[in-house]
Amino acid sequence: MSQMITKDNELIRINPSNTNKIEYSTTSGRSWHVRYSGSSYGNFQDLTDNGKEILATTSKGLYCSTTNGRSWHKRNKLFSKLLQTTHFDSVSFYF
Repeated sequence: MSQMITKDNELIRINPSNTNKIEYSTTSGRSWHVRYSGSSYGNFQDLTDNGKEILATTSKGLYCSTTNGRSWHKRNKLFSKLLQTTHFDSVSFYF
């Protein structure tokens, strides 16, 4: 289970006390800033760097971001249901 990833010289994580927030750090984790906050996608559970995008499992399915976590879009419904009950860690997905 990965709740923090490194992407484009930033650490990106799920806020440990509020899983509706995605945060980033450019100071190796010394300070954190909110990049995304909202509940419409459910609670974030896992993150993985998939090259040009970030994939996230949430309590509402699989979502992807091509903006380093600023915005999210729902992924394939069938694939989402499979991952809703399965956590992933450092896995690359190809569609």
